[in-house]
Amino acid sequence: MACHGPQGNSQIPATPSLAGQPKLFLENQLVLIREGLRDIPQMKGLLDGMKDPEIVALAGYFAAQKPVAASTGPVDPTKWQRGQQLAGKMLCGSCHLPDYAGREQIPRLAGQHEVFLLQSMKEFRDRPGPGRDTIMAASLYGLKDEQLADLAHYLAYFR
Repeated sequence: MACHGPQGNSQIPATPSLAGQPKLFLENQLVLIREGLRDIPQMKGLLDGMKDPEIVALAGYFAAQKPVAASTGPVDPTKWQRGQQLAGKMLCGSCHLPDYAGREQIPRLAGQHEVFLLQSMKEFRDRPGPGRDTIMAASLYGLKDEQLADLAHYLAYFR
């Protein structure tokens, strides 16, 4: 909770909120991190030796928490509209659901920190690797930084 915030609602712009994420998504990510298949330097060692039932319980706790929108500053209407159009064109809601709440192994995007969303999308586009979703890497391939910034702004302020 020091990094992911009270009840999993991050107060750190580069750190994802875990509150309200799909339980299966959280379980999978925790196992990938524990097994060293996802390299998250800040998480190194924290999950070492954690048993599967503990991971299931941890994922269940965060999945049951109410997500609080991370972005509270002013919305840039131009960026928001461009992001909305791009998300529609790319059919982001077909996997992440129309409300971007996520499902099963697909994360909630709505209300995450804009900084985190942009950083994550750049990683998918630029450095796909072990533990990373290949469908997302392919979906973001060829998008410009400005387009990713528009998508991040839109999703961060999606209500």
